[in-house]
Amino acid sequence: MNTIALVTPGPTEWVLILVIVLVLFGAKKLPELARSLGQSMNEFRKAREEFDKELHQAAQDVKGTPQTPQSTQPFQPAQQAPQAQAQPPSQPPVQPPTQPS
Repeated sequence: MNTIALVTPGPTEWVLILVIVLVLFGAKKLPELARSLGQSMNEFRKAREEFDKELHQAAQDVKGTPQTPQSTQPFQPAQQAPQAQAQPPSQPPVQPPTQPS
């Protein structure tokens, strides 16, 4: 892997880049470009803050509302369901008395 691509430009390289930009765009266009760059960064920051605010509000709404379960009855497997419906309601089963040991 080429490690030169991972190195950030130093001060000399930044000066060279700025000189090239100045030559390409001219001194009259640079303030206009900087202004538009600043405005776009400001709009991006506002949009990000608005998104964070909406996300936080949605999280608060979800935490604040009680979650109701869809079914309040316990789960019964399909095999036991016909047996439970076929039996009429009855008294609890009587356990035989235990003998003391």
